[in-house]
Amino acid sequence: MSAKPYFIAEASSNHARDLGRCLAFVDAAADIGCDAVKFQLFRIEELFAPEILAKSEEHRARKQWELPEEFLAPITEHCRKRGIAFSCTPFFMEAVDILEPYVDFYKVASYELPWTALIEACAKTGKPLVLSTGMATLDEVTSAAAAFRAAGGEELTLLHCVSGYPAPPEACNLAAIETIRVATGVATGWSDHSRDPAVLARAIHRFGASMIEFHLDLDEQGAEYKTGHCWLPHEIKPVIDGLKRIQDADGSGEKAPTTAEIADRPWRADPSDGLRPTLEVRKTWQGA
Repeated sequence: MSAKPYFIAEASSNHARDLGRCLAFVDAAADIGCDAVKFQLFRIEELFAPEILAKSEEHRARKQWELPEEFLAPITEHCRKRGIAFSCTPFFMEAVDILEPYVDFYKVASYELPWTALIEACAKTGKPLVLSTGMATLDEVTSAAAAFRAAGGEELTLLHCVSGYPAPPEACNLAAIETIRVATGVATGWSDHSRDPAVLARAIHRFGASMIEFHLDLDEQGAEYKTGHCWLPHEIKPVIDGLKRIQDADGSGEKAPTTAEIADRPWRADPSDGLRPTLEVRKTWQGA
């Protein structure tokens, strides 16, 4: 019987540097059936090169997307209360140490996949790592996985990802989930930018994605919502409910009468004459 997929709600930069809103993301993720909620820890000056920041107001404006470090403890505490795991993406080396007391697992983003030193730093903490693979070649993916293992990391999940915002279904190339799994021998999943329920279902049921990450917004007011890749709670909840519920239909694979069928077995055709029910049942009806 296949295990239910693990769902991660990515708050990304939709928190508006507001602690109350951050905690609302935790609540929303728990309420819609997620297993984890994820944030991002970056400093603009350590995310973009100085020549980019010097000339790009758009990139400098992302200063308003930074997650205050003092939010980490209350977010973690609220996750514990709601019974949901807390993850965060480190975007600079020091962030790995900053996050270590708080996160249940690290997540490294697609854009940082070539940064082997960051992957190694996460591995050395002994915590699990989830790594997105958008834009990467298979050689880059296998090299990243090898670097994680060589640094002592043990629990790795690789997420196939298409770094389009949004990514149309025809661009999702879900078969790469299986390609990555075969090439690396580790658990694989799907980091979604499609906002398409059919894509999520296909990733799980056809290609065996054991983890689904998706971007969440609360109310269409998040900084990234307008880009078109963020789900709203009322959109994603029925999808998660359905995807988890359908796994219950898989069963054990043993072919035997189920509880729902036992009562009808005696009403099958008797082999002696092809009539329903069996002779034993007919005897109880004689003289009734």
